[in-house]
Amino acid sequence: MRASLQRELDAIEGNVGFLASVASVSPYVGLFGTVWGIMHAFVGLSNVQQVTLATVAPGIAEALVATAIGLFAAIPAVVAYNRFARDIDRIATQLESFIEEFSNILQRNAAQAPAAAR
Repeated sequence: MRASLQRELDAIEGNVGFLASVASVSPYVGLFGTVWGIMHAFVGLSNVQQVTLATVAPGIAEALVATAIGLFAAIPAVVAYNRFARDIDRIATQLESFIEEFSNILQRNAAQAPAAAR
């Protein structure tokens, strides 16, 4: 029963690692996009004689969009990971309780069977 429990837990935990990866990597992808957008803004500034908000705005907007996309992916992934991890722990606890109760029932019945056969 323990081996079967472990196989089932491995099966339901298999895809949770993907959520953990998305949750941890997405902010860095957003940060990379932010740096890229700010670099793009500075490159645009180097090509103009007079700096105005209109020359800086496109690069900053790209940076903010990249940050938002990173957070848009990371936040739901963290929430989903935490929910699924909690649900998996709850299921594991229920299955372990079932194994213990079932083992106790089998032991009681095994102990009573030879006495009833006499």
